[in-house]
Amino acid sequence: MRTPEGSPGRTEKQTTPSGIPLASVYATADPQDLPGEYPFTRGIHADMYRGRLWTFRQYAGFGNAKETNRRYHFLLAQGQSGLSVAFDLPSQIGYDSDDPIALGEVGKVGVPISSLEDVEELFDGIALEKVSVSMTINSTAPIVLAFLIVAARRRGVPLETLRGTVQNDMLKEFISRRTYRLPVRASLRLVVDTFDYCRRELPKFNPISISGYHMREAGCNAIQEIGFTLANALAYFEAARERGLPLDDLARRVSFFWSAHNHFLEEIAKFRAARKLWAQLLRERFSIEEDSCCRMRFHTQTAGSTLSAREPENNSVRVTVQALAAVLGGTQSLHTNSMDEALGLPSARAARTALRTQQVLAFESGIADVADPLGGAPAVEALTDAVCAEARQLIEEIEARGGAVRAVEEGFQKAIIEEEAYRYQREVEAGTQAIVGVNRFRDETPPKDPDLDVLEPEVVEPALEAERISELRARKSKRDPKAIASLCSDLKEHLAAGRNAVEGFIRCAEGGVTLGEMSRVLVEVFGEHAE
Repeated sequence: MRTPEGSPGRTEKQTTPSGIPLASVYATADPQDLPGEYPFTRGIHADMYRGRLWTFRQYAGFGNAKETNRRYHFLLAQGQSGLSVAFDLPSQIGYDSDDPIALGEVGKVGVPISSLEDVEELFDGIALEKVSVSMTINSTAPIVLAFLIVAARRRGVPLETLRGTVQNDMLKEFISRRTYRLPVRASLRLVVDTFDYCRRELPKFNPISISGYHMREAGCNAIQEIGFTLANALAYFEAARERGLPLDDLARRVSFFWSAHNHFLEEIAKFRAARKLWAQLLRERFSIEEDSCCRMRFHTQTAGSTLSAREPENNSVRVTVQALAAVLGGTQSLHTNSMDEALGLPSARAARTALRTQQVLAFESGIADVADPLGGAPAVEALTDAVCAEARQLIEEIEARGGAVRAVEEGFQKAIIEEEAYRYQREVEAGTQAIVGVNRFRDETPPKDPDLDVLEPEVVEPALEAERISELRARKSKRDPKAIASLCSDLKEHLAAGRNAVEGFIRCAEGGVTLGEMSRVLVEVFGEHAE
């Protein structure tokens, strides 16, 4: 039996505890509707988790590369099978840690990455040829990817063995997250440059994770999450086609990133509908006939926006329900939030419990023994059809406006999300949307958990930022300023000539140019985005 790299295998027992045999799949009313068959409503593999469990991930990054590396080693030792890197805001937008604009944000919501040395320290002692690495980075994605490539080369790791994903989804940044510097169309060019480079040099690395998660966190509903995300995906494929890239190859390599919310049945239906609709769109819009190219592979994260600071132990229940929906919906990779994340950075104890949630589902619950076990259930099938139809209608509306890029420039998706977020908040305040422990069954004197150690001392210590800045400045002072200036000048010419940006970033990374310095060159060439 195949299992994810680094995760323990399941037993071969395929019966219930009472001894009732379990089939790997059960038929629905339509005998042709099977897992592993186009349009993959019931899952992308015939045997689903019997053949291979989903990848267990925990999103982590804080303080500095050294502390984050220590957390990674802890999680891998606990049975995690893939790494998910969170970056701090300066790194996401394109500023070095010692830039004045970064002051107060260094290492706060993720790990600060300014240089090749930071990436080397981040993955110190971790076998990059064996552990898949997911990097939640967008505006500076090709720069960070260049650092990873050079770090792997220095270790002697063949590039063809590197596995993982770089998020690299800029359209949703303009819609919901706002960690951008460059204009929309310049950002799109860098996305396609990454497609092109990964196609040629990184055969096992996903060049994009097209993300509905952040739009859902910003306030959209399940139908909007699917509609906006797949409309963005169509725009990326159109841009790749204009560049002359082979779309069959791209279709095999893209992945998606979804949120898992509290409404159990709608979330299961959402995942099934997303797979079905994407397979149909690839065939209709791009004439992609090969079934294997039409499979939607996706990562899921439980919904941070549903966590409450009051009675945080309730969040463990929410996360379990959401994770169960993701697994029953057929996810290939899963991150479970820690119960204390509404209060601050998760403690090691809470992160371990979040990981254990996945392991209990995988090894104790029995839900991994049958592919799409809820397939054929009337409520699930009806909801799947409804989500699919309404998301398609939304995509068609975006296409009528000139496509996702034009709609982003006009603020169409952003306005809809803001309206939906406002509607939801009104329902919470009115009590018609229940949040247990907050507006229902609220205990006005909740007990304080003395063991809930949210913010680790070494993470929140203010001196850590100063130490980080001092270290980076010391590294910079050892470089040859003329050599750095020359590399930046060459990069400017490289970009202006329309050559592949990733290749230019790799040369700069090898020569010691930092993320902030490369980002300044990008602004000089393309300008900055203004709403």
